[in-house]
Amino acid sequence: MLTTLIYQSQLSAECSDNDLRILSHVACEKNISMQVTGILLFNGTEFFQVLEGEEHDVEPLFRHICDDLRHTEVVELMRDYSAYRRFGDTGMTLFDLRKVDTKALVDEIRHMNQAQYRDLPDDRVFRFIKRFINQGGWYRSSENFKPSQWKMASNNYSRQITPQISEQGNICTFAFQPIVEPITGHISSFEALIRSPEGKSPEELFASISSESLYTFDLESKAIALQQAGRMLRTDEKISINLFPGSLYSVPGSVALLSEQIRQANLRPDQVIIEVLETELIIRMNDFHHSLKEIRAAGIGIAIDDFGSGYSRLSLLSKFQPDKIKLDRALIVDIHKNGIKQAMIAAMVKYCEDMGIKLVAEGVEKKEEWCWLQSIGVRLFQGYLFSRPCLNGIGEVYWPVRIGEDQNIG
Repeated sequence: MLTTLIYQSQLSAECSDNDLRILSHVACEKNISMQVTGILLFNGTEFFQVLEGEEHDVEPLFRHICDDLRHTEVVELMRDYSAYRRFGDTGMTLFDLRKVDTKALVDEIRHMNQAQYRDLPDDRVFRFIKRFINQGGWYRSSENFKPSQWKMASNNYSRQITPQISEQGNICTFAFQPIVEPITGHISSFEALIRSPEGKSPEELFASISSESLYTFDLESKAIALQQAGRMLRTDEKISINLFPGSLYSVPGSVALLSEQIRQANLRPDQVIIEVLETELIIRMNDFHHSLKEIRAAGIGIAIDDFGSGYSRLSLLSKFQPDKIKLDRALIVDIHKNGIKQAMIAAMVKYCEDMGIKLVAEGVEKKEEWCWLQSIGVRLFQGYLFSRPCLNGIGEVYWPVRIGEDQNIG
């Protein structure tokens, strides 16, 4: 199947004109032997390449490019399928943007196209090309947040509590994971993650709950989370609890019940954030919206959890403004390599800044992910890179420290 793949990368070392010619010649010959066509743009520090060929040829070629030490920050911008080749029998044509008239270059590249497809001013590939020629690469990490400049260091601190049997009985327990602001060394809040009484996964726990009892169980279990949090948190700390949207509008008096659970746990409403799970379809939107208004009136915070993973609705954001949006891990994994995800996250950063909403990146496990997200404007993070969930307590927290600098952490 004919595939079009576009990537950008950063030059990792100096590249003379002769080096560039040799690189171009070798790549062109290799591409021709594989029946891969395309173009390569270079602006002095960055490469931009369009590859076209059969998927089984393009994929290993791109993996080889990613492993080439002459490139760093290789970011895939587009991978799609096509009915035709745009660049004919060209193995690869190099354009050094430092030596050409960039204003005329887009038309020159467009006219390399096969004759029957020349009149394509709205072709997505050519829009990518034009953007790179005019503006350079997309969403680069800043020099202050290169992964090689940072290490993770522990604060050597944790908290543990002894589980107690609640009024609801021993129906579940919770693991706690911090949401951190790495640069300031501040813990924003803790999320209570449900586990079975034996500490097993949420999937195993919910598999044992009937669909008829799910929402009632969901609400009752939060009493245990809040009781544990009340015995563990300091007065200036917050706890996030997850709820299915249906739990709010299907169980009568749900918000009043939550308020009472908060009071019995000796917590203040402003210490509690309800994370509405975005992975469940909201059927009764008007009733759900009414519940959100009741939550606001009770002084409790609201977040959208797992944003981007399921039934994401921009219309939902237009009807109520959450205090916090948590980006699902699926959007975060290898964000430093994926231009499509980068564009989405950059747009969310701008939206949240404009609307005064806190944006949290969930599931961060690599320094490279954190560095890119920190560079683009994300300030709050949750994930194994910083701390793992800890059953009945708070585990060790790791903070980024610039290599070669002494710094107090945590």
